[in-house]
Amino acid sequence: MLLFSINPHSGVPVYRQIMDQVRYHVAAGTLAPGQQLPSIRELAHTLAVNPATIAKAYSELEHDGVIELQRGRGAFIHATPPSMPRDQRRQRLRTLAERMAVEARQTGADDADIRVALDQALISLNRKRPS
Repeated sequence: MLLFSINPHSGVPVYRQIMDQVRYHVAAGTLAPGQQLPSIRELAHTLAVNPATIAKAYSELEHDGVIELQRGRGAFIHATPPSMPRDQRRQRLRTLAERMAVEARQTGADDADIRVALDQALISLNRKRPS
């Protein structure tokens, strides 16, 4: 079973942390299309959070096309991964890259360090994907 973890002190809402983890595992290939997620009640119990928090995360993920909620059956990873229009995807990537660059600079990293870290992350991500 996939393990979720939350950090109540991170400043990121719990439902967002869950959403981010599901998105990460879908991108990494550790959650495959059609795979079932834990039930709302089960995950709420495991994480010791209100079931409404899990329901909100699942609802947002369904709205974004990441999962499919089947009444009476549960939540499943959507068969076809969501895609966004090219312009929207490029804007999102610019935003993510800028955030990464700023945070990396705050640690004292230079441009080369940042590029190496991104390349290593992509290599690691590609290794995790099923072939």
